[in-house]
Formats: sequence, C-alpha cells, structure tokens
Amino acid sequence: MDHATHEIVTFYEDRYEEATRLQRRPQSRLERIRTLELLRELLPPAPATVLDVGGGPGAYARELLADGYRVRLVDLVPGHVDQARAGTPPIDAVVGDARDLPEPDASQDATLLLGPLYHLHEPADRVRALREAIRVTRPGGRILAAAISRFAGPIDMLATARFGDHVLSDAERLLTNGVNDASIGFTHAYFHRVAELTAECEAAGLTDVVIHGVEGPGWPAAEAALPGPHADATFDGALRLARLLSTEPEVVPASAHLLVAATAPPR
Repeated sequence: MDHATHEIVTFYEDRYEEATRLQRRPQSRLERIRTLELLRELLPPAPATVLDVGGGPGAYARELLADGYRVRLVDLVPGHVDQARAGTPPIDAVVGDARDLPEPDASQDATLLLGPLYHLHEPADRVRALREAIRVTRPGGRILAAAISRFAGPIDMLATARFGDHVLSDAERLLTNGVNDASIGFTHAYFHRVAELTAECEAAGLTDVVIHGVEGPGWPAAEAALPGPHADATFDGALRLARLLSTEPEVVPASAHLLVAATAPPR
C-alpha cells in the first residue's frame, strides 16, 4: 500500500464517519436521492449482478439489494467492509483496490465506481480503475462512476459561510491542478473538470459516455437556507432543478458530484 492510499484508509478508519454522511447535510441528501434515482434509471433491471466498487459501508448496495439486485461490494477501507457485512441486510463485501479488482472477467452486469476516481491523483490510475471496471463487466454492461467537480470546494465554503481569503487562494490553485490539499480537512482527492473526466472515460475505452450533474446547481442555496424558514422549500426546489438539468452541459459542473453513465465496450 502506498503512502497516499494508507492515509486515505486512516482518514476513513479514524477521522471520518462515512456511514452517516448521506444524511447529514442538504448537499449530501441531494446526492443520495439523485444518485439512487439515477441508479434506478440507468442500471439494467433486477436481478442483474452489480459490483459496487468503493461502496463504503453499503448505503447504495443495501438499496439495490432491496430492489432485487445481486450485489457484491469492494472497498479499500477494512472498517467499511466490516460495516457492510454487519448491517441489515448483510452485504457480500471484500477489501480491494479499484485498480486491481478481485473479480473475474465479464462477471458483472454493471459496475459502480462511486468513490474511487476522486481518491486517485494520477490520470493513469483513474484510467486503470475505469479499465478494471470494464474488465469485470460484461460487454454492453453499464458502468457508472462518480467524480467531484473542480468547483465544489469553494462553492461549499461560500454556501456554508466559511469563505475567506484562504479559500479563494486554494480555489485559484485548484483551477490549475485539481489536487485537494489534504491538510485542510478532506483527505487525498482529485477534483475533475467535465471535459477531463470525459477524456479519461474515453481513454479507458468506455462508450456512450454521458455526464450527469448529481446535486444540480441549486445545492448551495439549499445549504445556505439552513436553518431558516424556507429550508424545506429550497431543498425541494433544488431537487426538482437537479432532475431537470441533470445533463445540461452548461450547468453540470455546478453540481458537487458528477456521475458518468457509460457502456462497457465489446471485447
């Protein structure tokens, strides 16, 4: 395990509670609702087999199991795998790296990468993870992969009243290299531009690539509306706007998260 990977595992094991993340904030609740809607829209019908790579404690895997899918989860963090196995219903889960999946060729009807891409700094590693997803997915199967928008961090800081000169300075740096500063909160991460994400998917060999904006452009308003009297109405409006503008190219990068929907090519 290299140094960055070790630090990512330590972050999630010792410093960050991933299991409750999708319920804590308007942005994360929008992420959960829209991701589930997109999974149900884009995945093949149940009982298809789905490999959930980087699936964490199993928030999406459990929903898919309830929908009738056959799901196997792979995650880099042993504590996440333990949580996935121990939950209700228990998930078939193993420790593994997205760049070297412990799965046979063409064994899945669909593969999810809802975390690994934004924890890999190097383009070659991200393309390798996408190629691994292709390898384990049957030709013509679906591959869905998440990324974090290049602009998510400073927008989040502004929406939650944490903006300042230091944030602006870091935003300027991010524009040039996309690499998160792991010393100021989040762990090692890479933030994508849409064109760059599309190019990496195409370099890996994916076809029919479409990029969705998950939370839509209204998520900062939903954050800023707390704890005021219009919080619920603003959240509802942000969700409706996210659905309407999911693939509108000009506003996709305003989402905190991007979701690739693509097809595994023929062998």
